[in-house]
Amino acid sequence: MPQGRFSETIGRKALAKPNVKPSNPCFSSGPCAKRPGWSPSALLGALVGRSHRSQAGREKLAQAIALTRTVLCPPEDYQIAIVPASDTGAMEMALWSLLGPRPVDVAAWESFTSDWAKDIVEQLKLADTRVFQAPYGALPDFHELNFNHDFVFAWNGTTSGVRIPNADFIPVDRQGLTICDATSAAFAQPLDFAKLDVVTFSWQKVLGGEAAHGVIILSPRALERLESYQPTWPLPKIFRLTINGVVNGEIFRGQTINTPSLLAVEDYIDTLSWAQRIGGLPGLIARADETAKLIEAWVEKTPWIEFLAVDPATRSNTAVCLKFSSFSRFETDAQRRDCAKRMLEMIEAEGAGYDFGAYRSAPPGFRIWCGATVESANVAALLPWLDWAYNHAVAD
Repeated sequence: MPQGRFSETIGRKALAKPNVKPSNPCFSSGPCAKRPGWSPSALLGALVGRSHRSQAGREKLAQAIALTRTVLCPPEDYQIAIVPASDTGAMEMALWSLLGPRPVDVAAWESFTSDWAKDIVEQLKLADTRVFQAPYGALPDFHELNFNHDFVFAWNGTTSGVRIPNADFIPVDRQGLTICDATSAAFAQPLDFAKLDVVTFSWQKVLGGEAAHGVIILSPRALERLESYQPTWPLPKIFRLTINGVVNGEIFRGQTINTPSLLAVEDYIDTLSWAQRIGGLPGLIARADETAKLIEAWVEKTPWIEFLAVDPATRSNTAVCLKFSSFSRFETDAQRRDCAKRMLEMIEAEGAGYDFGAYRSAPPGFRIWCGATVESANVAALLPWLDWAYNHAVAD
């Protein structure tokens, strides 16, 4: 590691304000930056004012599902549906509809995975549940997972920037279901569908779509569970995937449970079409990787910052989470949090970057979204502003 990581000059001069600003300063982790070249004209084909139950409306929803399959490449016998309430709705649908007949193992290492564990234990009240926990920056130990149990986990921890490097630890011949929250991984990281029975995400993440809609992908094993098991608890309408004990196949052909926004669906179709033009899934992954590597190079030469992810193999290429290092000029989290707040305010006031603060329950620092719709040049332009803001914040 370069010597510059171990020293910081005391009493240095204030850095000059950078000359270049990102052309798109949006670095939120959801809703994320729109695709390059996006404008409202991309939505001209939207069926505004039309019913989603009309033939034309259902065709639009079916088109969105078909393009999802083409770009994301799940197996042909996996079924895809657009569901209410973003990734949260898709995950809750899976938990409430599928869990119960087997013990449950849950991996929790950041806020949303902790929420799933809490819901399973406190809302569904499944007593035979084991929670495998790890602090922000690390993954739980997966060695004691029992794959005769159902397993609930995230592929990528959106609020910690920690992802699983692969699914090698999951056996193909498992007895339980694997339920994977992939919302900040889908379209930016390769998902091993052979190891996954349920995959959920929202298109507001890697594809920069508008919020409120979720997607759920179900394997044949998950579909069989829906028909062989009836939960003992009441199931809200927006979670129901079956009718009289039989899977509602119309859901997978665009017959949504509730009313979707056809404007948002048009936006999703537009971005999926853009994804095809840039090389499909490999092209999307390459864009996220390229952008995340820019931050890696900057962290390597910047003494006051470091990755929240402890193990380089687990660093996210989408939700890139950073914290103040031991070489920064702060001794307490309160000081670090105050500095991060001032830096964010300074950069936002300059119009050089928006919405990239660390998640509220994460260690003080920053979360820079590097999903496929973010241009690497914009991240490269943001980084000098972080240096400038830190230099001024510690000098005050």
